[in-house]
Amino acid sequence: MTDRSSSRRLPRLPFSPWHLLLAPLALLFAVPLIWLGLSSVMSDAEINRFPPALWPSGIHLGGYRFVLGNAMFPRWFANSLIVSAVAVVSNLLLGTLGGYAFARMRFGGSRVLLVLMLATMAIPFQLTMIPTFLVMRKLGLVDTLGALIVPSLVTPFAVFLLRQFFLSLPRELEEAAWIDGCSRLRVLFQIVVPLSRPALSTVAVLTFLTTWNDLSWPLIALNHDANYTLQLGLTTFRGQHHTQWSAVMAGNVITVLPVLLAFLAAQKTFVRSITSTGLKG
Repeated sequence: MTDRSSSRRLPRLPFSPWHLLLAPLALLFAVPLIWLGLSSVMSDAEINRFPPALWPSGIHLGGYRFVLGNAMFPRWFANSLIVSAVAVVSNLLLGTLGGYAFARMRFGGSRVLLVLMLATMAIPFQLTMIPTFLVMRKLGLVDTLGALIVPSLVTPFAVFLLRQFFLSLPRELEEAAWIDGCSRLRVLFQIVVPLSRPALSTVAVLTFLTTWNDLSWPLIALNHDANYTLQLGLTTFRGQHHTQWSAVMAGNVITVLPVLLAFLAAQKTFVRSITSTGLKG
């Protein structure tokens, strides 16, 4: 009886059965990205056709030539790259210091400060944009890249995520280093930080995504097109050349490409960080 039942068993799949559900869902979510890439190599006539063409008749690079030939496009790309890079580095450094302080150091009012910091995450941007603009004007940073960098130097999410990850690390490693005479900062940067690469990668990717894709705050803080970020520049570019959809699609492909590469580079550590940050409260 056992032999018959074992012989009637279905052959094992070379992949998880969940892939049968997740693969179609992934393809469904990828449809807009695929359509964006295909539209960027279509002609304007094909994009404006009704019903729309599902596949380009040929590879038309006129949109890319138009975008890359625009004198301001490289400047917008560089501005976005500078703002995003500074925001990522500052969030990693300041978020590490703040998260470690909340995780390992006990000082008066630490719990209250943590709650107040987390409460700021529930405040919508629409309520803080005017006070932030007034502060930037007092500092003389309006219409400069500094107006985009200073509010993004550190975020409550980065501090909280790193704090949760630090809580999941065993204290014995740090205590052994203290016995050997290491200072607290040396323990942090030589022992804790190397063990926190998944959380640091997650903070870096999410900070980069948020800063790179931000449109609302640059729209308020910047006036001259020389200081525009890529998102704001593409909005203006689209308004001026609204009939050349191939150029608009090509510009969006170039904008999405760094974000996609950043996520693919850190996807192995992303899930590990999210699952480990909830081990301790």
